[in-house]
Amino acid sequence: MAIKIEKKIKGYNVVKPEDKAAPAAAPVTDMAKAEPRQAEVIQMHESLERPEQLIGSTFKIKSPLFEHALYVTINDIVLNAGTKHEQRRPFEIFINSKNMDHFQWIVALTRILSAVFRKGGDVTFLVEEMKAVFDPRGGYFKAGGVYMPSIVAEIGAVIEQHMKNIGLIHDPEMSDSQRALIAEKRAAYEAATAKKNSEVSAAPAVESTESNGSFPPGATLCHKCNTQALVLMDGCQTCLNCGYSKCG
Repeated sequence: MAIKIEKKIKGYNVVKPEDKAAPAAAPVTDMAKAEPRQAEVIQMHESLERPEQLIGSTFKIKSPLFEHALYVTINDIVLNAGTKHEQRRPFEIFINSKNMDHFQWIVALTRILSAVFRKGGDVTFLVEEMKAVFDPRGGYFKAGGVYMPSIVAEIGAVIEQHMKNIGLIHDPEMSDSQRALIAEKRAAYEAATAKKNSEVSAAPAVESTESNGSFPPGATLCHKCNTQALVLMDGCQTCLNCGYSKCG
């Protein structure tokens, strides 16, 4: 087939059969050496659309400040499902109760928290902000001797627990020596208390309450973990829950 050359010929070169095979083999070699592309990692951001179905958890809050219990539901979105980057992130929160006295601020709180969750980034700061809210009427103690300064603080504690469950927050692990020291201190304190009670009266010795998660009678509030577990041992205030000691 004739080909019309419309430009001026400035030079030429003879193409051999082996030269035609070389360029064809080159792309195959380059593709073999190229590293496989990884899928794009999806991060949390406000433009992320809500899926039809979300997974979550519901927590019950029973406070002496409210006649009826609060039920807090936190739903999570799963990012990068099926990959090594799979992660659950809080996406929305709902608070339900029969008590309608605080309906306005509860609805406002859930909408603001949900908006912050969907914004993305580090949302763990919400926990400390909420746990620092104090009720002017005074706080209350939960089961186990944990002090809650307000109902908002307990909602913050619920969010903290949920974030721990999905891996956003990690508790600092105590070493085996710290656990052993706390157990030793607790046993010594309970033994001393039982001996003192037996000397004062003929009442039976005080038994350990470790099985129900509470701490010895007479323990005061620890300002580090907000648990009523601070006892006086060897002239030093020591927490039987987190190991805090004023003596260092």
